Parts: sequence; structure tokens; C-alpha cells
Amino acid sequence: MASNKFYRSHDRMLAGVLSGFAEHINSDKKLVRLIYVLISIFSAGFPGLLVYIIFWIVIPEKPLRNFRL
Repeated sequence: MASNKFYRSHDRMLAGVLSGFAEHINSDKKLVRLIYVLISIFSAGFPGLLVYIIFWIVIPEKPLRNFRL
């Protein structure tokens, strides 16, 4: 069963926000990162960076699954 919650991923380059978003929408992580960088560059960088930092603070990290041995 898929969860509709949005988490930061453990497969991260910085904080896992974009990787978590890519997992949430079932998309390629590299493509999401590339689109984010392009949008940030063409919008003078600051709004994209500000949104990323806010998401970093607000979105919880994906919980690790507990495995039984």
C-alpha cells in the first residue's frame, strides 16, 4: 500500500527534499533535480533556494522501517 505522505528521502544529495518529491510522484530523481535547477536559475535562484530551505525545515524525514531478525 502506497503512502500519500510526502517525506524527505534518505537517497539525498543535500537534504532529500527533491529526491523525496521524485519518490512521491514516481519520477526520476535526476530529472526532478535538473528541472529544479533550471527553474531556480531562470528565476534568479533566490526563490528556489528559499522554497527548498522551507521544505527542508517543514517536511519530515522518511522513517526507517524496523526489521525483525
